[in-house]
Amino acid sequence: MKPETRIKELFHASIATKQACAETLADPIRKASELMIRSLGNHGKILTCGNGGSAADAQHFSSELLNRFEMERDGLAAMALTTDSSTLTSIANDYDYTQVFSKQVLALGKSGDVLFAISTSGKSENILQAISAAQKQNMHVVALSGMDGGDIPSLLNTDDIEIRVPSHSTARIQEVHLLVLHCLCDLIDRKLS
Repeated sequence: MKPETRIKELFHASIATKQACAETLADPIRKASELMIRSLGNHGKILTCGNGGSAADAQHFSSELLNRFEMERDGLAAMALTTDSSTLTSIANDYDYTQVFSKQVLALGKSGDVLFAISTSGKSENILQAISAAQKQNMHVVALSGMDGGDIPSLLNTDDIEIRVPSHSTARIQEVHLLVLHCLCDLIDRKLS
C-alpha cells in the first residue's frame, strides 16, 4: 500500500469516529461543561490527570483554562496533577505508582472541585484511585474514557459524568479526546468570558 493511501485511510477513520461521536457525546460534553462552569463560578478548581498521551491531554486542558483558549478572559483555576516530577516520583518511590494522583487529590481537592480523569482504557489503577479519592473529598468527577469504559463506570456516582468514546482504537480515542477538550474549553469560555 502506498503511504499516501494509508494516510487517507487514517484521515477517513478519524473523521468517521468523530462523526459517530458527534451525536452520542454532545449531551455528556454539555453536562460536563455545566459541572465545570458551576465549580469554577463557585471558586472551585479543576484537577486533571492521565497517563502517557492522556497526561499530555490533562496538561493541555489545564493550560487552556489557566491561560486562555480562544477568548480573552481571566485565568481559571485548573491544575494538572501530572506535571510535578518531584511529587510524582516521591509518591511512586515512597508508596506506590498507583497513588501518584490520589494522594494529590486528597491534599489539594475540596468539596465542589472537579476531578477531570482521562484514561483511554478506563483501567489505569492510578486513575481509578484518583476517582475514589475525589469522591472522598466530595468532589465531582468527569471521566474521559474509551472502549467499554473499563472499571470507571462502576466507580462513578450518579452526578458524575463519563464521556466515553465508542472506539477500540487508542489513536481514534485520543483524537476524539482532543476534540472533547476543545469543546469543553469553548463552552467554558462562552459562559465565563
